[in-house]
Amino acid sequence: MAEQRGDERVMDGGAPDAGEARLRSVRPEEARAWEELVATARRTVSEGLVVGTSGNVSVRVGDTVLVTPSGVPYDRLAPGDVTGVGLDGRQVLGTLVPTSELPMHLAVYRTTGARAVVHTHAVHATAVSTLVTELPLIHYMAAALGGPVRVAPYATYGTGELAENMLRALAGRSGCLLQNHGTVTHGATLAQAYDRTAQLEWMCRLWLTAASVPGLTPSLLSGEQLAEVEEKLRGYGQRG
Repeated sequence: MAEQRGDERVMDGGAPDAGEARLRSVRPEEARAWEELVATARRTVSEGLVVGTSGNVSVRVGDTVLVTPSGVPYDRLAPGDVTGVGLDGRQVLGTLVPTSELPMHLAVYRTTGARAVVHTHAVHATAVSTLVTELPLIHYMAAALGGPVRVAPYATYGTGELAENMLRALAGRSGCLLQNHGTVTHGATLAQAYDRTAQLEWMCRLWLTAASVPGLTPSLLSGEQLAEVEEKLRGYGQRG
């Protein structure tokens, strides 16, 4: 296993591998962000939003994106496993391979002011993604995601096509569904991005539950009603 010393990657028991990219040391703020990222990733498992390593989480620190590595169970991630890339996708921290969904994460950071992204395979949200092209306005909390939640057309995971489809679905939104795949949300913090994921999964579960009652059709909100909530949410919370 490789370890980091100073500004270059050194193979255990030997000299720097000239064939590998030079990596820099982890900065204190990145170490703190990594700790929060790992806690968030573990939360997606413990709260049933992903199974195994099926989702991924990232956080932006300056021009570096810390991201969960590919295929590593979150409960095995340690402080020394920091994995980071530049906005160009070039790895600058760690020796573990970044998530296969890196193109999707980077697309969000390149086109929005987001500082964190959470991607899950939440059951109810994924089920809804197979049924509609937009989550029906079953609850006013859709306003917290910027409006009606769209479904990005299916594309193979880890591809540029999926990232492009996602960006179109995210236009003016902080969350979307990925057809036959899962969810993507972003926010100013990991906590906000995670909360939006949980809220989206809850709304999908709510709609599926209401729509499953035989002989009855759920009442839905109008665009005007949602706009009123959007305005109200601007003044929501504590001040001062």
